Amino acid sequence: MKAGEFEPVRGVEDLYVHDTGMFDTDEYGSVYVYDTDRPAVIDTGTGANRETLFETLEAIGIGREDLASIVPTHAHLDHAGGAGHLAERYPNAEVLVPEKGVRHLVDPGALVAGTKAAVEDQWRHYDEPRPVPADRISGVTEGDRIDLGDRELVVHDAPGHAPHHAVYHEPDAEVVFTADAAGIYVPEVDTVVETTPPPQFDLDRCLADIRTIAELDPEHLCFAHFGPRRYDPELLGEAKRAYVEWVEAVRAKRETLANDEAVVDYFEEASADLEFWNPERARANAGLNTRGVLTFLDKVDAE
Repeated sequence: MKAGEFEPVRGVEDLYVHDTGMFDTDEYGSVYVYDTDRPAVIDTGTGANRETLFETLEAIGIGREDLASIVPTHAHLDHAGGAGHLAERYPNAEVLVPEKGVRHLVDPGALVAGTKAAVEDQWRHYDEPRPVPADRISGVTEGDRIDLGDRELVVHDAPGHAPHHAVYHEPDAEVVFTADAAGIYVPEVDTVVETTPPPQFDLDRCLADIRTIAELDPEHLCFAHFGPRRYDPELLGEAKRAYVEWVEAVRAKRETLANDEAVVDYFEEASADLEFWNPERARANAGLNTRGVLTFLDKVDAE
């Protein structure tokens, strides 16, 4: 699938996946669309390529008055940056986001500033988010249910990646929308890689989130990056190992290098060996992930 395209999610009725073309990388940014009695969009991308998402909704048959819910998995702008733009275009849609993310979408100024500082020149892949009107947004938390008409999504808090992060479970079709809770599944190498951005990544909570997904025992995992795949318990085992080994790798390198900037530089340079993302994105991702672990280690050492 190429940027701007969409296709059905195999084995799940009325569910589609749209490729936002995020960071100029095919399939990196996945947005899911439920064409149900109460249509919903799960995650929104950065907002930069929103016109293609509008076209996808139209092609599926979801009109501007029809969309019922806009459901970001968390407030990070690669997942929720388009929420305000969608709310403007679809006037009957309610934005539903984990409750700790509500304030960030109503007043995104602090989130934008933090994101710009973290991603630096990668900001050109984003668009300025539009605030979501306070009367158009509601917070969701553990055990809440999102009405899709003929089915529902069950909310499970997943704060390891960020406090405003959740996974959504659709029990009838046995689907879990993993967001970033189980890492990033990369089809090209058939494995999971970690995602540990600053400032709120927490390893112990992240491992607990992966256990939550495993306990749901779904048939389908809908990753927010690189799309859906059939559930395989071994994949979640790989995710746990990836996170533990990554944190230990950063910890070990910190002990041998002069300072944290040298640690970041080391892992950014090492990212040049990755072949499944464009080199610029690989370097930026490595830098973010390293800084996230360093911040986590500082917190652990302070306890």
